[in-house]
Amino acid sequence: MPGFSLAGCALGVASAATQIEGGELDTNWHRWAASGGAPDGSSPARAADHWNRVGIDNALLAELGVRHYRLGIEWARVEPSPGQFDDAAIEHYRAELAGLREAGVRPLVTLHHFNLPGWLVDAGGWLGTDATDSFLRFVRRMVTALGDEVDEWIPINEPNVYATYGYLFGLWPPGDRSYRRTIAVLQTLAAAHIAAFQLIHELQPGARVGTAIHLRVFAPADRRNPIHQLGAKASDHLFQRAPLRAMSTGRFPLPLRRPSWVRPGRYYDFQGINYYTRSTVRGLADGVAENVDVNDLGWEIHPEGLAEVSGWVHAAYPGPIYITENGTADAADAFRARFLHDHLAVVAASELPIERYYHWCFTDNWEWAEGEVPRFGLVELDYETQERSVRESARFYADVIANSGVTADAYAHWVTGQEYPTNAPSEDRPT
Repeated sequence: MPGFSLAGCALGVASAATQIEGGELDTNWHRWAASGGAPDGSSPARAADHWNRVGIDNALLAELGVRHYRLGIEWARVEPSPGQFDDAAIEHYRAELAGLREAGVRPLVTLHHFNLPGWLVDAGGWLGTDATDSFLRFVRRMVTALGDEVDEWIPINEPNVYATYGYLFGLWPPGDRSYRRTIAVLQTLAAAHIAAFQLIHELQPGARVGTAIHLRVFAPADRRNPIHQLGAKASDHLFQRAPLRAMSTGRFPLPLRRPSWVRPGRYYDFQGINYYTRSTVRGLADGVAENVDVNDLGWEIHPEGLAEVSGWVHAAYPGPIYITENGTADAADAFRARFLHDHLAVVAASELPIERYYHWCFTDNWEWAEGEVPRFGLVELDYETQERSVRESARFYADVIANSGVTADAYAHWVTGQEYPTNAPSEDRPT
């Protein structure tokens, strides 16, 4: 499919505050990095130094013709101690947002993207008794202060990933390994989304407020194996369907339990989908199939899955769909243009109301527990010098934005000849 139109789907890029801003702050992730959490020894204190280079990055957005930008607020920066807000930091965000809007870029703001201030960590994080009230205080202040520049919000990014990696597998802060506490965090985050949805609409009735949940295809390694089948269904329910239903409707499927104050309703104006890969399941363990296309992190590249997850989400929760994250780790920029083409082709072929697509990510960034190693950016970052370099995949994406689709010429120039890596044994690979 060398050419197609994306009329009706606006294209943008995405980022997250902790991953790009830099600065010596007191957050759960700065503490995690200081304790040796990232294997490369890196820290979000460096990242992309975006806080000091907003003008440079905004100019790059303009150069690439980007008109939609998903960004985040660093909670610890604007509320460094409980109830004490930093007006200068808030004004910095106001200036950034105003600059985006003046350049014709519409912002979509994420309020919690895995980032907690240290004082809330000390109070128990999302398991603390005042966690939701603290979050709502932060939400109120941000919407009040920034609402004249922003009318689209995501209260909480990927609650399923945050809970699973931080409380079940122990790979992220706080490094816990408890099924019970994982479920408790998921319940709290789903309820906090609902409360924030209600509060934002109270403060800004015309706002659009949505989810941004990590979704993937869970496929049994052997469809004839009942253990593999059961594992895929269980993973699908526990990891994504149950938390999304709770957040979207106020109905909490088992094993989640509905807080007494939550009433059933519709708690989304759009469904945000973060899609990267397919998981091949043997029991409850995550995995990757053999002899498949993969990226630098070994994640399977499976574009068709974007249609699959979008389809079941829309069937369950009708309304606008935003692809709030989709991208790939490709340090050599050897297959990112093909990745973009193949996933956007799925969007173009879909009859679903996919109104936005945000590529993850704009610049290379600090990639959580993987540190500075993975390269997801359209713009290459030299961490030592902070120099930005526009990759060829960014040029391709800029052309797609300018033409509201992929032209035959763009395909021939940027996509033809690009091939995905494979995890096939070396003796099985073509030479």
